[in-house]
Amino acid sequence: MSRPGPKIPPLSVTDAQRAVLEGWVRRRSTAQALALRSRIVLESAEGHSIAEVSRRLGIAPETVRTWRRRFLDRGLEGMHDEPRPGVPRKMTDADVERVIVKTLEETPRNATHWSTRSMAAATGMSQSAISRIWRAFALAPHRSQPVLPMMPGVPERRSHDHIRAGTTTLFAALEVATGKVIGSLHPHHRAAEFKKFLAKVDKEVPAALQVHLILDNYATHKTPDIKKWLLAHPRFHLHFTPTSASWLNLVERWFAELTQKKLKRGVHRSVQALERDIRAWLADWNDHPRPFMWTKTADEILDKVAAYCHRISDSGH
Repeated sequence: MSRPGPKIPPLSVTDAQRAVLEGWVRRRSTAQALALRSRIVLESAEGHSIAEVSRRLGIAPETVRTWRRRFLDRGLEGMHDEPRPGVPRKMTDADVERVIVKTLEETPRNATHWSTRSMAAATGMSQSAISRIWRAFALAPHRSQPVLPMMPGVPERRSHDHIRAGTTTLFAALEVATGKVIGSLHPHHRAAEFKKFLAKVDKEVPAALQVHLILDNYATHKTPDIKKWLLAHPRFHLHFTPTSASWLNLVERWFAELTQKKLKRGVHRSVQALERDIRAWLADWNDHPRPFMWTKTADEILDKVAAYCHRISDSGH
């Protein structure tokens, strides 16, 4: 009579661990080895024996036993290959789990998704540590947009039938030195709304200062009514970027920040909801403003643009 083998310990997963494992199984970009290991753990968590999991997945019992043991010993981190020799890691399993749960189940106060910077600030860890955790567990909070509202344990999902509830116009003036922004929302982008915005800037900028505004070359900014307003407010000086070169204006970088962090993946069922989100994000930005800095000189930028134009010209011949 053969002796019975050692009794295997039961395997259970938390809701957060299940969400990660199921995500690895579904995600097309997940490595096949990681997807298989995730299936082993999920099948085992359902109470199936090693032999049953082996039969259901068509793999050797020893493979099931190995990854069961790795998960029991090290949790989600055990699903990856053994780390290379070197300096021991400083992150604990609790740190890793905290980042994963926060990534899957929460969103930052002032954005629709986490960035490495915002997650690092929220957890007290470094951006490189957050990046390593996200890469290891195939998490990319910035890639699924637009998304439906999240619920615990439910992955973010794209909507195929998104209906736009309306639009609004945001006028914004970026103070280059400090990064602070003066903004106002209007239903249209006409000379009348632009003049109201100029009046707001005039009210908020100290009277002793000259005001130099860099604007895109838009007809609304040059109407007779605007020119008349400027004559009555001589401290205002308007400078226009060349046609199709509004990207030269640093405020466009701020608009990109707003779009990427708040609007691109936001779910707004009315213009009023959209405007509330924009105002809240603007207020939060001005609580902690930061200036944008050019990382290249004007000559370097223009040389790169010229090279690009040259390539486009050559490709047309």
